[in-house]
Amino acid sequence: MTGTMLNSLDLEGRPQDTRVVVAMSGGVDSSATAALLKSEGYDVVGITLQLYDHGAATHRKGACCAGQDIHDARDVAERIGIPHYVLDYESRFRESVIDNFADSYASGQTPVPCIECNRSIKFRDLLKTARELGASALATGHYVASRRRGDGSRALVCAADADRDQSYFLFATTQQQLDYLRFPLGDMTKAQTRELARRFGLTVADKQDSQDICFVPTGRYTDIISRLRPSAMEPGDIVDLDGHVIGQHQGIVHFTVGQRKGLGIASGAPLYVVKLDALSRRVVVGPREALRMDRIVLRDINWIGDGALDRAVGNGLEIFVRVRSTRAPQPAWLRAADGGYEVELIAGEEGVSPGQACVFYDAPSGQARVLGGGFIQSATARRVTAKAAPQPLVETMRG
Repeated sequence: MTGTMLNSLDLEGRPQDTRVVVAMSGGVDSSATAALLKSEGYDVVGITLQLYDHGAATHRKGACCAGQDIHDARDVAERIGIPHYVLDYESRFRESVIDNFADSYASGQTPVPCIECNRSIKFRDLLKTARELGASALATGHYVASRRRGDGSRALVCAADADRDQSYFLFATTQQQLDYLRFPLGDMTKAQTRELARRFGLTVADKQDSQDICFVPTGRYTDIISRLRPSAMEPGDIVDLDGHVIGQHQGIVHFTVGQRKGLGIASGAPLYVVKLDALSRRVVVGPREALRMDRIVLRDINWIGDGALDRAVGNGLEIFVRVRSTRAPQPAWLRAADGGYEVELIAGEEGVSPGQACVFYDAPSGQARVLGGGFIQSATARRVTAKAAPQPLVETMRG
């Protein structure tokens, strides 16, 4: 492609000859993305996915992909003069995201539904639709960026605005998908995006951000789980690290690893949820030092670093990892182990929870490159007894 004229989306050809599908959720980010690309002359097509509720969320604040948000997306498309389509993905969303979410919680894990939505709905099904429409790219309003590499492929990098970076939720993006995706807001701040929306006269310029779990209207995820997986609400014991029963609970789905409040236990020292055992319906609690994990076993790894994963790892690959979306990347080693891969946390991390993602980066800050990641299967912690006496390492697992 050397010598070829590239447009602002790093694609061949003039913008007016380049069709781009924009995933429009009805929020300010995707709306500003569509308006920006339209203003640059691209042949923009807006697509909104109806994912749940059949419009029942029309007047609910903080939702996405339902009711009022579909109306807002349609209004923006009309204002900027682009065709707009609403696709009914409710059954796909229920099967791939909501059912998976309920199953994960019922098994004692702490899932991240946004990752599964991006992986199986937006970047698989919607991307296929964009190709069928003859689009050269699928653009979204995510705060993440991609950069062209020497071989023509693209690298996923963190957003310029660290406070808005969404790379943690996009680690499962494949190289093939990444080469087709574009993220026009990756080098902008949220304030700049809102100002852009105002400049284009969009009514959503000051619309509040959507909540993380869009299909939980009340914020009480247990309402959905109790309806879909009632067995997950069965009571059980709360035990200390030595297995002594110190209380009861009304379902393990009410707890997450690292939780301190709402345990309903009187104790002279603070207690935290250390482990959830779905089979025995036990919630294991202990002192804060029992939360520190040193080794993580991963499943479903997605690698978008250089070369093949096994060759890149070799005898050990020094990387930086993020085990929660709100935490900064920490130094670690990625190693092959027992037919799979594990991460050794050099300084340890508190509250590492199975079901969450462990995302790989090549640097601890700035616009670091995302190398991939995997889901946390289990973790190893320095065992602490109920009296906080140090013991040898022991594996802790949820479910």
